[in-house]
Amino acid sequence: MSVSSRYREAWEGFWREAPDGQGAVFWDAAPAQTVALHLALFEPKLRDPGLQMVDLGCGNGTQTRFLADRFTHVVGADLSAAAVDHARQVDPAGQATYRVLDATDKTDVEALHAELGDANVYMRGVLHQADPDDRQPLIDGVATLVGERGHVFLVELAEAARPLLGALAQDPAGPPPKLAPVFRHGIAPGEVADDAVPEYLRAAGLTVLASGELPLLTTEFRADGARIELPSKWHIASRAS
Repeated sequence: MSVSSRYREAWEGFWREAPDGQGAVFWDAAPAQTVALHLALFEPKLRDPGLQMVDLGCGNGTQTRFLADRFTHVVGADLSAAAVDHARQVDPAGQATYRVLDATDKTDVEALHAELGDANVYMRGVLHQADPDDRQPLIDGVATLVGERGHVFLVELAEAARPLLGALAQDPAGPPPKLAPVFRHGIAPGEVADDAVPEYLRAAGLTVLASGELPLLTTEFRADGARIELPSKWHIASRAS
């Protein structure tokens, strides 16, 4: 199975139009506000910190480069070739390596696992943007990358985020400038039930070790100057030891 051509083309269009520079797109908050907070929860759970770290859905690589400062081997992977091009352009020193990957494609994921071995996986805000039929195959792909020794940190928008995004989209003045391209390219976040996420993990053969809630900060602001924050839930999972 692989993602639909519509979904792939939507992301290619988005990233081809996306401006360069950290913070130029809606979810590209500074690492200190995102992955650093997640890593404080994730790193103590790692069975083997020396494994490859895969930033799945890396986009323009902002969080990937932060991970590369802390782990020896980091791979940023994304469905969109245009996103991977952005990531490579802002990482000329090659702190991390980047590649195009359809994580719902069993053959592609197995090939990457064969190359890297078991890996630790960081995935932020990818599942809720996938088509419903792709969600379990996506998590199955994560489980393949994790293998027997790795762990995954998965953070997704909570159900409560959807009405907040809906209100922003329907503002009489139009959606915030950085959110508008997301809707225009047809990749508006879908709704994933909060209790569905751990079930996807379990169905993929992973055991949920820890869960919690954190606000997911964006790079956009409301008319009153307040930063837009969205509720999110995180899970750490691995194969049973």
